[in-house]
Amino acid sequence: MATTPRFIAVLDVGKTNVKLVVHDLETGDDVFVRTRPNAVVHAPPYPHYDVAGMWAFFLDTLQEAAAESRIDAVSFTTHGATFVALAGEELALPILDYEFAGPDALDETYAKARPPFPESFTPRLPAGLNAGAQLYWQARTFPDAFARVTAIVPYPQYWAFRFTGVLASEPTSLGVHTDLWAPERRDFSSFAKAEGWDRLFAPMRPAFDRLGTVTAEVAARTGLSADTPVYCGIHDSNASLLPHLLARTPPFTVLSTGTWVIVFAVGGDASALDARRDGLCNVDAFGNPVPSARFMGGREFDLLTAGHARAPTPDDVRAVLDGGIAIRPTFVPGCGPFPDGEGSWSVDPAGLSDGVRTAAVSLYLALVARAAMAVAGAAGPIVVEGPFGRDRLFAEALQRLTGRPVLIAAGATGTSTGAAMLALGPEGRPSLPPDRPVGGAYDLQGIEDYAERWSIRRSDGSA
Repeated sequence: MATTPRFIAVLDVGKTNVKLVVHDLETGDDVFVRTRPNAVVHAPPYPHYDVAGMWAFFLDTLQEAAAESRIDAVSFTTHGATFVALAGEELALPILDYEFAGPDALDETYAKARPPFPESFTPRLPAGLNAGAQLYWQARTFPDAFARVTAIVPYPQYWAFRFTGVLASEPTSLGVHTDLWAPERRDFSSFAKAEGWDRLFAPMRPAFDRLGTVTAEVAARTGLSADTPVYCGIHDSNASLLPHLLARTPPFTVLSTGTWVIVFAVGGDASALDARRDGLCNVDAFGNPVPSARFMGGREFDLLTAGHARAPTPDDVRAVLDGGIAIRPTFVPGCGPFPDGEGSWSVDPAGLSDGVRTAAVSLYLALVARAAMAVAGAAGPIVVEGPFGRDRLFAEALQRLTGRPVLIAAGATGTSTGAAMLALGPEGRPSLPPDRPVGGAYDLQGIEDYAERWSIRRSDGSA
């Protein structure tokens, strides 16, 4: 096996899809990719993730990948708002789907127990989006099962445990709107300590740590070498951020896009964050707080295009701007910079062509992204990574609306790339392909007036 890992198998659990990617750290290419939907099991005791299905997928696809490509190491990245309660080596409780509203039943008592925003930099979010609310609800709703808990681990480290038998926790998942972490103290929150959960969490390890090697079972099942190293793993949006932290100088802004759009204001000041508008702190791979904001942009794009997304022509864009076709926030209530808004169209979208409808959606998302960046106190050039990087209108509109350069990060799988880079270590210096500047595809004359009318008339009236 090579001394310096080059081909990294990344197990990437997104909220919408689960992927296995083999990433080449030397060329920056994904040499193997397999994807499956991340289905939720709607069965007692509550909606939960299909852990058995994912485990079988990972083993099957690793076996396929190992037959096609060299694999030097394994790494992990997953969505946030998810922790795993273990009783020994088994699940004490199924892994709860964070969109399940069950934890809201204890909202009144949870509001009194959770830490203040200046300690956790965590806004109160609905359903299970505050992972602390999940644990609080589980502990009180299933006391017998929770009494069996011997360890709590973040979701990436659960998969690392399945592959190595080594229990670990890691701060990027603990620091993402959980109520469980105090970013500036780099310690568990007063709430987590009062509940006694700090003593249940597995030992803290940096994301870059080599936890061990794959188990004999995994090696036999997949064909991986028994000495294949396994890295600790990282929260997915922070995985997307990592290559930029290693290669850029603050201040700069990264928009990590997917189901969620996360604004990372690297070099920003957390003291001005507005919890009411989904301002929060993330914690990066080095343990540092990063002022952030978020909205469910990918989910809104899917809802608003209704399965008929089509790259807009210049004429489609002019039809939206000249006709004042606008979308008011928000269609995923309870989160983002306009959490109380009631989403609406200025016209009946059923009467629009697919191109015009998609153009209106892209302009809407650029306006929401600008608002989220203001919440985070973002500064410097804007780097768009992930699926929104393929939306030329979104990028060009954002550049025009902010007056700041927008760059498209090279590569389409930011989360997997970042998770693979854990193998480089904290002093790694990745050789990233050049960013792609944007501009020139669309005539955006009049977008400032369009944005001003949108600001005045949007449904929730916030500033």
